Amino acid sequence: MIRIGANPICWSNDDMQEIGGDIPLEQCLTEAKAIGIEGMELGNKFPHKAAELRPILEAHGLDLVSGWYSTFLIERDAESEFAAARPHIDLLKAFGCKVLIAAECTRTVHGTKSAPLSSRPEMSETEWAHFNTGLTKFADFLADEGLTLVYHHHMGTVIQTEDEIDRMMASTGPAVKLLLDTGHLTWAGADPAEVARRYHDRIAHVHTKDVRLDVAQEAAEKDWSFLDSVLAGVYTVPGDGSVDYVSVFKALPNYSGWVVIEAEQDPVKAPPAQYVKMGFDNLTRFMAEAGWKR
Repeated sequence: MIRIGANPICWSNDDMQEIGGDIPLEQCLTEAKAIGIEGMELGNKFPHKAAELRPILEAHGLDLVSGWYSTFLIERDAESEFAAARPHIDLLKAFGCKVLIAAECTRTVHGTKSAPLSSRPEMSETEWAHFNTGLTKFADFLADEGLTLVYHHHMGTVIQTEDEIDRMMASTGPAVKLLLDTGHLTWAGADPAEVARRYHDRIAHVHTKDVRLDVAQEAAEKDWSFLDSVLAGVYTVPGDGSVDYVSVFKALPNYSGWVVIEAEQDPVKAPPAQYVKMGFDNLTRFMAEAGWKR
């Protein structure tokens, strides 16, 4: 079964909380439900205790999809990471979530407005070995808890490029699945449809944001940070940029799970209700064209 969800970053940014900081959670959830969204990922305005979050989501008829978890597996072992993740794991399990979204954030620059993307970290050979081993063990621990680790490649982190994704996937165990993010792949210079074809049997979660290639090119030429690029409009909702979503979805003929609209923008320039509705309508059309059944 395929369900369409959203990330509250479409309304309020997590890495730079003043972006959309004035938009209350109630507005976010009400607008999402009215659009046809079935579930939400976690954001900075969400309570992170099940007893507090449950009545809020139930009041809007929304499910909890999952939530981002920052790993630091370059710096610590899988056992320590698993212990640190315990509250997050328990929250996801309380809502019956199927996946845990993980992204390695050791030395990341994506949340630092003053740090250009060109300064992003890269792993040494020793760090690669430690990371891949730790990520595999962490994923195995999560599998024992009934959760699937979906790895979120991300601009500004150690897993940004297609080559880095390939190396990670080749050197980790089968419990490590991939979160396919069309926006981060496209901005990093990859073809998301090709990556989808290559890893179709290990893709367990999909984030859909589109890319304005002219902004991405300007960001590269002027050596902008991730956040400055976001503010300039590098990302938008599906169908408003350059991604060929029909080809992406055709490359995943047997996909089952969530497809999440996650297009961080400045809500002053891109009113969330208008843009998420646009993305939702485009997604449903693209899914139908690709032969996906909802």
